[in-house]
Amino acid sequence: MNFESAQTTYLDHLRIERGLSQNTTSSYTRDLLKFADFLREGSKDFTLLVGSDLTDFEVWLKGQKLALSSINRTLSAVKGLYKYLQLEYEMSNPTLDLVSAKLARKLPKALSVQEITLLIESSKREGDLNSLRDFAILELLYSSGARVSEVVGINTADISISQKSDGDVTVLKLRGKGSKERLVPLGSFAVAAIEDYFTRTRPSLLAKNLKSEPALFLNSRGTRLSRQSAWQIVLEAANATGLTGKVSPHVFRHSYATHLLDGGADIRVVQELLGHSSVTTTQIYTLITIDKVRESYSTAHPRAK
Repeated sequence: MNFESAQTTYLDHLRIERGLSQNTTSSYTRDLLKFADFLREGSKDFTLLVGSDLTDFEVWLKGQKLALSSINRTLSAVKGLYKYLQLEYEMSNPTLDLVSAKLARKLPKALSVQEITLLIESSKREGDLNSLRDFAILELLYSSGARVSEVVGINTADISISQKSDGDVTVLKLRGKGSKERLVPLGSFAVAAIEDYFTRTRPSLLAKNLKSEPALFLNSRGTRLSRQSAWQIVLEAANATGLTGKVSPHVFRHSYATHLLDGGADIRVVQELLGHSSVTTTQIYTLITIDKVRESYSTAHPRAK
């Protein structure tokens, strides 16, 4: 088996058997291509590598001026490949002693409620019906805590009404990492924005496509909006409000989680809403709120300093 065949078999395993998303498998592909370059430059046979060869690969990656996080991700992809080959083909695994470098813990950046409001409102453009779509996307990102990739994957059938004793609740089905599904409630602002887009803009976009299209958010050709286009909508909102540089792909998700915890939401509920498999992942947001408490205390209490 040559490296190209091993890589293809492994990626098929990730996509078909493990159900990983296209974005995730694309990342694995890019990382394994780096490993392929290393093997080719050193004329190395991937079936005969030993631990010292993997150390050389790590040094090679550092020579490419990659960030530590990128190096760790690439090493993880290679470790996953060899683990799979060991199980499926009884191939020797030279990565058993390979340890990723520890990263400094970074807190996710959350915007204030005022900044989020400015971002959302900036998408309104007089006389432009497509702005109703952009406005609905931004409202939905903040109302649901969804990833950009999850929002563009929403179909019209994924929104439903749940009848409760204290009133109806609009519920959205999201498909997250690993094809895991979760249900999240939507606030009235997002519901109103989606209804406005659905009745006033979506029909004209859909008319440009001769085929039936289940996607909620459509592009100018009447087909599903891409992740890149949705992210461009966020970037344009950031530029319009002077928040360029403060906005990341997950800025609405981070702000959603932080504002929920600031408002007193239980961390287990936030974990469920974000679709985190472990509460440990969600707990990083509590560090942000603790920092805010500490800052308030140090500036307000007469004997804090």
